[in-house]
Amino acid sequence: MGKSLLLVCLAVLLAGCVKPSDMQATSRYYLGDAGVLDHHRIERRANWTLQSDSRLFIAQGHYMPDGNAQVRPNIVAEQAFAAAVELFPEVRRASQPLGLDEALGEAHSQRMDYLLYARFASARDALGSVEQWEEQGTDAPLGTDRAVLQLTLFEAGSRRQIDHAVIRSRGGFLQLWKADPEDLLGRPLRDYLNRLLAR
Repeated sequence: MGKSLLLVCLAVLLAGCVKPSDMQATSRYYLGDAGVLDHHRIERRANWTLQSDSRLFIAQGHYMPDGNAQVRPNIVAEQAFAAAVELFPEVRRASQPLGLDEALGEAHSQRMDYLLYARFASARDALGSVEQWEEQGTDAPLGTDRAVLQLTLFEAGSRRQIDHAVIRSRGGFLQLWKADPEDLLGRPLRDYLNRLLAR
């Protein structure tokens, strides 16, 4: 009884010092860093931010990721668009992969302020379930999926590069049921776009 009361008091004191959302974010970060949950790291060359009324065009290059994974050709642009529409009032995306000059031209012709140009640099589709083992055989690597994205932000009018980011994402052992590396893209892209938005 005494130990239970002490634990309850300790939990109440901790809850008073830290918001539950902060506790959740911190727990998720450390569990991800330890490899238990999905984890990502964003490396940026600049701390550029956009105004909340910025018009954003999103495109993905033709490059297919290095590694053993087969992914949809425009998956990064699709996931980035899904994240961006929650933050920016006017967002458009290319319906298929484009070269950089094509993407810049398209962003300019649609009178967008910025182009977010993405490249799926590498992907590792590891065996994480019995179903994958049966489908892919023993040639695929065991373990967790990994993905590396490269994102470059340009001013559409001047074509000047203003930001470059590399996102490294890996799956966690408790989330091995995720079948493909592209399942690792949504959360880090939302995180990057939130950092990009001036608050």
